[in-house]
Amino acid sequence: MRVALFTNNYLPFCGGVTISVETLRRGLEARGHEVWVLAPTFGDSRDRSPRVVRYPSIPAATYPTFALAIPYSRRITRLVRTLDFDVFHAHHPFLLGPVARRLAHRQGRPLVFTYHTRYEKYAHYVPLKQSLVEAFAVRLSTRFASRADAVIAPSAVLREELEARGVGAPIAVIPTGVDLARFRPGDQAAARRTLGLPPRDPVVLYVGRLDREKSIDRLLFAFERVAGTLRRARLVLVGDGTEASRLRQLAVALALADRVDFLGPREHEALAVCYQAADLFLFASETETQGLVLAEAAASGLPAVAVSAPGCDEVVKDGETGVLTKNDAAALAEGVIGLLLDGERRSRMVRRAREVAESLFDVRLQIDRTLAVYAEATARARGRLR
Repeated sequence: MRVALFTNNYLPFCGGVTISVETLRRGLEARGHEVWVLAPTFGDSRDRSPRVVRYPSIPAATYPTFALAIPYSRRITRLVRTLDFDVFHAHHPFLLGPVARRLAHRQGRPLVFTYHTRYEKYAHYVPLKQSLVEAFAVRLSTRFASRADAVIAPSAVLREELEARGVGAPIAVIPTGVDLARFRPGDQAAARRTLGLPPRDPVVLYVGRLDREKSIDRLLFAFERVAGTLRRARLVLVGDGTEASRLRQLAVALALADRVDFLGPREHEALAVCYQAADLFLFASETETQGLVLAEAAASGLPAVAVSAPGCDEVVKDGETGVLTKNDAAALAEGVIGLLLDGERRSRMVRRAREVAESLFDVRLQIDRTLAVYAEATARARGRLR
């Protein structure tokens, strides 16, 4: 097949949607399909593949490193018409998503939509009344999903939410896959040498954007309690975002400056060594649809302590691959301290985490299921045209 992936997030911008789109692109191409990515221009976007097509864009006022696509280009529209795609796959309900829908309908092709994000949880980035933005985000995304030929939800709880809102399109639950050959248990000592971390100190890891919706403050307050009990424990934060500077200041204010390592952003290919260097993964976000980094941690044999919230509790199996807690710093700290002090229990979780990742998050499963959705959506689109 020839597949068009329309996304508002793509390389070099780092984030879960970017990783999901790139994982899907690689997986489909490995099966012999021809995949094109249509995305905004991010800074000096120098793409290695001629199958990445960039729309003009402008910087987002409230998130300068993020680009907003200008969803119109005669040149790209002509190119899309010439390529005659078999499937249009939208990854957002706004900007380039409606472009994908319009072009798919013009050419009588199916539209598949992956509902990656709880868009209402990002209302704080829009400089308008938050309650209005939240309501509009829910209404817009629900309507877009309803008009697709098929919808992909990364978790069962999200599918239930969409069905409760009245989305009538078929909804398949397909988590973003993880490359199990890359993300796997490894030599912890060697990984720590690579990252410049102490060889014997307990290391607690977070990977992801340093933005408000990720609740990194809560991680720092939790680690303050951990550090008071375990004098050699360290917290390692991998990523960047709008809150990075303020979080560094908070670490200083909590007297944690010498116990918290801000490693900055890393290419996705370089993250495996970060997971391998750690003893535990710590996660406090309540805005996830899946929690991809939790799946990568599990594949790396890394137990997690996470807030019990939709998107997290389908990845972390409480008591088996990690610990799910209430959404407060004290509960997170208790979970971390308990696992760091109980090496035998942690070792059991290491083995079980990898087993769960192999059964649920193998990227090959994602591609198999996505191809099945494409086939069903194609049949539905053809039936609509009869």
